[in-house]
Amino acid sequence: MRAVIYARYSCDNQREESIEGQLRECKEFAERKGYTLVGSYIDRAVSAKTDNRPEFQRMVKESSGGLFDMVIVWKLDRFARNRYDSAHYKAALRKNGVKVVSATEVISEGAEGIILESVLEGYAEYYSAELSEKVIRGMTENALKCQYNGGYIPVGFKIDEYKHYQIDELTAPFIKEAFLMYVNGRQIKDIVTYLNDNGVRSSRGKPIGKTTVTALLQNRKYIGEYQYRDVVVPNVVPAIISKELFALAMDRLEKNKYAPSTYKADDRYLLSTKLICGCCGATMVGESGTGRNDKKYHYYKCSNAKRKKDCKKRTVRKADIEEAIMRKTVSYIFDKDIMDGIVSRVLQWQKHENTTLPLLQRELVEIEKSLSNVMAAIEQGIINPTTKKRMDELTEQKTDLEVKIAREEIQDQILTKEQIEFWLSKMVSLDLANNDNKQRIIDTFVNSVYVYDDKAVINFNCREESEVIPLKLSTYVSDLKGVGEPLTHNPNTFLTRDVFGFVVYY
Repeated sequence: MRAVIYARYSCDNQREESIEGQLRECKEFAERKGYTLVGSYIDRAVSAKTDNRPEFQRMVKESSGGLFDMVIVWKLDRFARNRYDSAHYKAALRKNGVKVVSATEVISEGAEGIILESVLEGYAEYYSAELSEKVIRGMTENALKCQYNGGYIPVGFKIDEYKHYQIDELTAPFIKEAFLMYVNGRQIKDIVTYLNDNGVRSSRGKPIGKTTVTALLQNRKYIGEYQYRDVVVPNVVPAIISKELFALAMDRLEKNKYAPSTYKADDRYLLSTKLICGCCGATMVGESGTGRNDKKYHYYKCSNAKRKKDCKKRTVRKADIEEAIMRKTVSYIFDKDIMDGIVSRVLQWQKHENTTLPLLQRELVEIEKSLSNVMAAIEQGIINPTTKKRMDELTEQKTDLEVKIAREEIQDQILTKEQIEFWLSKMVSLDLANNDNKQRIIDTFVNSVYVYDDKAVINFNCREESEVIPLKLSTYVSDLKGVGEPLTHNPNTFLTRDVFGFVVYY
């Protein structure tokens, strides 16, 4: 197995040693497992609450080239602290034949491991959300005092020793001129040129760009209004322009808005890697095509049939099969008895013996014996560069092992019944009109789906028995150009949505 390491730390006050520690433990994990390391991707001072991470995105992009088979992370929260991003990018990597593994969290390859991994990801997001709430509380207190809350300082202002906004006499006149230019018909690019030519820079010392000017023209601090989330206090910041001038600028901005672009349908295939042809056992892949009325259709097609091999499996409508699988999964998984069974199985699985900790403890005993032997030699007067070097090596190994043992003991903490039930309750409350939430449900609970001409057989991660659902003829695509004969349509049928947001045919 060819593997790469993904390492990350969140903010500037964390040190480079954080990355070095992650890399060291990931390399040791790879050596222990016999994986071949072919590279690493490192994001420094970047939060995992967002997917806007350069090295992370480069890793996902390069996974399509077949360069590696596995991504090793120190902990799953290094990969993402947002369960939707985690599910989305794991699915993207899985589509490219790449899986994500944790070097320090013991997660089995079986069904319980999938559930436990989802719980860990959910709690990483919970921790991030809780931390965010604490930060917001502190910033709200500052806002109630109309104090500077950190971050970007609008051009034209400066912050005094009491953390209040004051007018910057050097740049404020240029801001007023920028508003006048815009109200009088000048374009934003003209304002950008004007500000840069006069040496005006952002609070971070960078040249002014179009985005900065657009934000500047909408910033209500310039008329003396302080805003932070729900806190709005008028006439507390020294005003640079009049409210009338600001209103004229906002009016022109509104008129110059481009018409909203047409909403593009989400072409994500939720059952990718899960849907299997019942006729030949090959994976069914997402496809699209144009019908006789130039209408675009999305569907799943057997990969063997696509390659013109000996499989006659018909194509299946994407929307219909995904709705059928989601409806059955939701109705089955969110049953109280099933959820109680999941809780019991995860609790039982967590009782498995930690095989790593005894090995580390045994290795520590051996190193302590070696240290004792070296000390005995020194006491007998055998002191030379070799004994000193050996002493240093053993001391360093002992320190590393003690750290690993302490970390392993922490990792061995057990999730409580209440924590698992909390996670399941969050899954139940997901808005299933959202495709990210649907993907989360499928990735967590659905193992595979075998599609036949008259039925689909669902294999869940949390039970041994399969679930069979019948498929109607309308599930299959047959009105694409060159694909079968058109189906008859019953004019008496109509569409509505059930409580889960799915389309229902009556």
